[in-house]
Amino acid sequence: MTGIEIKSPLLPLYLTRVNQSKLEQQEIMKTTNNKPLFPLGQTVATPGALELLETIGRTPSEFISKHQSGDWGDLCDEDRQTNDAALKHGSRIFSSYNLNDDQKLWIITESDRSSTCVLLPSEY
Repeated sequence: MTGIEIKSPLLPLYLTRVNQSKLEQQEIMKTTNNKPLFPLGQTVATPGALELLETIGRTPSEFISKHQSGDWGDLCDEDRQTNDAALKHGSRIFSSYNLNDDQKLWIITESDRSSTCVLLPSEY
């Protein structure tokens, strides 16, 4: 995956832009039969998240698609309800996906929908 690394003075992370073409996004939505519920803004991923996904043969796009279509992953009912309310009221949206026994992937979309970050919990 090609990308642009961004160093932000506000975050102690290096973020890599996740490049998704409109065609790729449309194909993902067709195969999952899900419709986007909210804009993602600038989509970025941490190197740790990208490395883990590559190691297990998965892509950021499949999880971003789930997140954007309301599949919040492995959350408790209270957190799911918080996300559902965030769709109406413009709060932050959080998803968590268990990738295997001890590894999780988080996706966070900011309340103003300006950006979405794919990261590992240890990188938060």
